[in-house]
Amino acid sequence: MARHNGTRGWYGKVVGAALGVTMLAVGASIWTAQADTAGGPPPKPAANSAKTVAVSIAHASDKGAHGVNITIDDGPDPTWTPQVLDVLREYGVKATFCMVGTQAQAHPDLVKQVVAAGHRLCDHTVSHDTAMDKKSPAYRSQQILDAERMITEASGGVRPMYYRAPGGAFTPDSRRLAASRGMRPLGWNVDTKDFEQPGTDAIVATVERELPNGPTLLFHDAGGDRSQTVEALRRVLPRLKEQGYSFGFPVR
Repeated sequence: MARHNGTRGWYGKVVGAALGVTMLAVGASIWTAQADTAGGPPPKPAANSAKTVAVSIAHASDKGAHGVNITIDDGPDPTWTPQVLDVLREYGVKATFCMVGTQAQAHPDLVKQVVAAGHRLCDHTVSHDTAMDKKSPAYRSQQILDAERMITEASGGVRPMYYRAPGGAFTPDSRRLAASRGMRPLGWNVDTKDFEQPGTDAIVATVERELPNGPTLLFHDAGGDRSQTVEALRRVLPRLKEQGYSFGFPVR
């Protein structure tokens, strides 16, 4: 998986000691994000649960061989997330929004709009540190668990269903931790490189060229000017529908 350069300092300060760090044992969980309520530190995973999510990194679509997963990273953003939501609504497409904890905390109204529209949430850590796989397990746990809590609180109680490591910086322990919280580790097959602002034509061409690699497409709704992303989605979504693709969610 490709990595973005740097740690994207625009996200602002990493949440400090006031947020606290809840260290939890890795165990099975029965959580199904889109239910229950949140408040305070994350609850403990359910013990002796017969239902868990896989630790392996998901790429497939729940719509099968001709399914496509639209995933949107790094928001929510007050300028671009509403525009992305408008395009998704126009074409009747549901997506998975991989949110950065500080962004979710700053814009809870947008998190709630995403949920209300039927999209799914994904934990994209607190501060989008693409080098987190080189840091301590305690640091990785803080990034994942604090973001999970921040997103859940911002949504009004809807928990993330997936965990996507920034830049693909997964580790075995971070994948196990995410899975224990009911969050399937989530990869991608098509990196549109829209964060580089290569032009709408280039973004669309990347989707068409790389879609045979797999069904999970990576776009962004924050981190800079995303007008090219919005326009690319406006062109890509109807084109994929015309080609017979169905839009789904990543497998869990």
